[in-house]
Amino acid sequence: MKHHGIKNPNADLNALGLTDVTTFWNTPVATLVEHALAQDQGVLSDTGALCIDTGEFTGRSPKDRFIVKDDITTETVDWGEINKPFDADKFDTLHKKVINYLNGKKLYVRDAFACADPKHRLPVRFIMEQPWQSIFINNMFLRPSSEELEQAVPEWTVIAAPSFMAEADEDGTRQHNFAIINFTKKIILIGGTGYTGEMKKGIFSVLNFILPTEKGILSMHCSSNVGKEEKDTAVFFGLSGTGKTTLSADPNRLLIGDDEHGWSEDSVFNFEGGCYAKCIDLSAEKEPEIFKAIKFGALLENINFQENTRSVDYTNIDKTPNTRVSYPIHHIDDVAPGCMGDTPKNIFFLTCDCFGILPPISRLSVEQAMYHFISGYTAKVAGTEEGINEPQVVFSACFGAPFLPLHPTKYAEMLGKKLRKHKTNVWLVNTGWSGGPYGEGKRMKLKFTRAMITAALNGDLDQVAYQADDIFGLEMPATCPNVPTEVLNPRNTWAKKEDYDQLANQLARYFNDNFEKYASQASEEILAAAPKVVVNK
Repeated sequence: MKHHGIKNPNADLNALGLTDVTTFWNTPVATLVEHALAQDQGVLSDTGALCIDTGEFTGRSPKDRFIVKDDITTETVDWGEINKPFDADKFDTLHKKVINYLNGKKLYVRDAFACADPKHRLPVRFIMEQPWQSIFINNMFLRPSSEELEQAVPEWTVIAAPSFMAEADEDGTRQHNFAIINFTKKIILIGGTGYTGEMKKGIFSVLNFILPTEKGILSMHCSSNVGKEEKDTAVFFGLSGTGKTTLSADPNRLLIGDDEHGWSEDSVFNFEGGCYAKCIDLSAEKEPEIFKAIKFGALLENINFQENTRSVDYTNIDKTPNTRVSYPIHHIDDVAPGCMGDTPKNIFFLTCDCFGILPPISRLSVEQAMYHFISGYTAKVAGTEEGINEPQVVFSACFGAPFLPLHPTKYAEMLGKKLRKHKTNVWLVNTGWSGGPYGEGKRMKLKFTRAMITAALNGDLDQVAYQADDIFGLEMPATCPNVPTEVLNPRNTWAKKEDYDQLANQLARYFNDNFEKYASQASEEILAAAPKVVVNK
């Protein structure tokens, strides 16, 4: 047994039923890389990153994620397509089967923390089959010191057994793979899938339950940074393709984190100790920080090399469009000390509106912020084939619906209270189209979007005049430094104003139709912030 820093590790594993295993505890990354290479589980790229394949699954499997339904969760979890119930007795039986399967095997165990704020730190123990899984956890979570490892007592345990296959009819799963959260036993049980993101998002789901319900902390699926001089914290929400990573990477500001954060009474803090970035079409020109971070210690997943080389071909998606890299946050320059900041001064909701309807930047009231937070809107082009250019609406509650155990209105109400208490500004930023929908208008220039965000951060938009649009009620600034005035009101950029009005009404209907499923639990103030369809405009 190889272990680093843990007192009496045998007893800890024996308590879980693991009695006949060879374990590698908190093993250094260099040793884990050696294990992976020796077991033919990966190769090194020309920059030193370990490249592995995750097997059958190259992404999360939302339909196979479950939460055990018991006394803790029955009345609190928002049950449905996202949060599917799992029988407690079935969990116990499946848990024992996984433990029995792992007995006699070589396992990799790693202790880590979630939540950078020491007051809210969550100790987690990960028990895994593969050395590269341990590298992923080392990269993505907070790494305890030697002294902290001596005292390591996990509150939660994650057991990830990629090669264990469930029998759906017998075990209560949908198919052979599963990810099950048990809030009573504080165990996440993962099997049948080697996709590392299941471990990361499992802990995120746990935090999305316990932080709001037990500590009054708003958990957020967002990026965050802080000014180098003013120390003003900013938070960026946005679904894929809206610019969340790009716009939070600011050379004048320090990165707090790129994906998951908590907002407590006095801080915004990263849940993680690393980054898990998409690699598709990655280049040194587009994302220099990420590109430079892919070195020894980083873990590349499901990539392909350029022919006859060990140079990664980031344009190749033969295995999956979801090629990924994980790396510890210290691979990035300009990181905020302790991955923390003060309470946010500005929050940005990023949306890529392919309809060209929403303003490039608008100021939201608290009520509007709650409404748009629940909506979590963006849009995308329906397909890439020639001639298919109709935009497609996408709504994801709180910009992270797949990971929310509670009803979205619970998070929105917490957001509203914090916005009022701290007088935080909220901005809706459209990084999508202007002058018409996709196929007719043009994508908003990145330099203009950056200029608008900079103006908001600097307070340059605090004293300018605003005008509200008729349908969404969004307050649009009349002027903004380094941005042409004519683009600030989207209706003015359209050649045919009647076409804008017609499509704006259609987008408003999409919003209203989507919100129907939340309306019964939404307050009157949230409902009042919905867009108004204008008849015969």
